[in-house]
Amino acid sequence: MAHILGSAYLFNAGSDHLNAIYNEESKELEPWQDSPGEVSTYDWRDFLGNPRYQRAYVDFFKDELVLNGYHWRKVLEEYLFKSKEPLVNNLISGRKWNGYFSSKIIGSPRELAMEALAMAATSYNHLHKYLDDPSYTKPSSKPSKSPLEILCRVQKDNRFEGVFTNPTSENLGLLFQNHEDLMLEYWNSWHIESPTEDFKASQMAAVALLVASRKPGGAPYDFFLVHVLTTSHAVRILLPLLPAKYHVPLVRQWWLLTLSVYIAQLRPEIMLSSVTDYDLQGRDWNWVNKQAIESKHALDAHYVKGLRATRAVAQTWRYDDEFYLKAAVKFGHEFDGWGGFGVGSDERSTTQQ
Repeated sequence: MAHILGSAYLFNAGSDHLNAIYNEESKELEPWQDSPGEVSTYDWRDFLGNPRYQRAYVDFFKDELVLNGYHWRKVLEEYLFKSKEPLVNNLISGRKWNGYFSSKIIGSPRELAMEALAMAATSYNHLHKYLDDPSYTKPSSKPSKSPLEILCRVQKDNRFEGVFTNPTSENLGLLFQNHEDLMLEYWNSWHIESPTEDFKASQMAAVALLVASRKPGGAPYDFFLVHVLTTSHAVRILLPLLPAKYHVPLVRQWWLLTLSVYIAQLRPEIMLSSVTDYDLQGRDWNWVNKQAIESKHALDAHYVKGLRATRAVAQTWRYDDEFYLKAAVKFGHEFDGWGGFGVGSDERSTTQQ
């Protein structure tokens, strides 16, 4: 709920529309469950990755906020960074890609920041090892400064043929279990040399992956690829808040997510010309803003977040504005529901939060 309310607010939505969003999104909220026990400073890492301890973590971090005189940054510093395996190295953790963390931090940096920490704690999973253990980072035989170029290589790599036949997030675990070496080959291919320019390239790739991979003929946009874009936006929000030494690792977390989701969704071809040749027909950012709060999809959280993230990328890298405007207009105009769930999948009903 926080995502779409914040996004709609930034699109200048009025109170009536915000209330409509709240009423719609509240239908999907799960009842608050008590945790099996409490969490303390002595055992807080023992329950990482266990969603049953969500409430216990929220209570724990809010108590820590009080003990630290409501200095929320001190609490973040203590629990995000101070460990041999710091929590910050698993903010983007597979299926639970924690863009939620950034929305909480930017929305109200105190109580909500503690909820963000709780989400990070309960979302913790095995992906942290790729950042914590330097042995997974190796020189590439085919380095590139372009994430988009690497994705195109992945798309053409016949070693992935037949690995999966159905697009689904359930492929993610199998991918790391059975094809880790191949995944890491491409993960290490992105050579981050100039962090600002390279991050700019990653954001362009995120927009292109969502909008330019849609198959012609009215195919729906991929629900999981929109999360690659919104998570890139989350990274942009978090970077200024983190110590510099965690900037590249955070971006590499996003890159690991991007590669894994792209492969799990059967490596759709990215056709840049479908964006660069798109006819705006006089539509501009004002049209995009109107779509976000007045179109028939204005209550779809992921549609609104996709538009917001694309607009934010354009605002960050202004001299590439036309590409992002075309992408936003194309997405805003063509969108008519989500796909990418695969045949026989029940993810459509369980991943709409």
